[in-house]
Amino acid sequence: EVQLVESGGGLVHSGGSLRLSCAASGFPFSALAMSWVRQAPGKGLEWVSTITSGATGTTYIDSVKGRFTVSRDDAKNTLYLQMNRLKPEDTAVYYCAKGSMYGYTRGGQGTQVTVSS
Repeated sequence: EVQLVESGGGLVHSGGSLRLSCAASGFPFSALAMSWVRQAPGKGLEWVSTITSGATGTTYIDSVKGRFTVSRDDAKNTLYLQMNRLKPEDTAVYYCAKGSMYGYTRGGQGTQVTVSS
């Protein structure tokens, strides 16, 4: 059974930082590109970032470039998202997903990130 369990969200002030984690199981994690996507209140899913298998490359939506860093630990089957200089517009439920910006499957219940101004 494929499982993706996100954690690390919370309430922070604008300019603060959070580190999200996603524990994966039930599939060959190290062989797949992995992504973070988010859903802000009243809006649809938005792709945020992708890291390739083997961590050979990363991509980001323009609005988070220079502030967010995606990484992975294949030994622990875990995906991370370090979020710095958070802004109120980053407020959303964050999900990890199998795949890339060209096609992904999200799983889990997500983790809520709330940034106060």
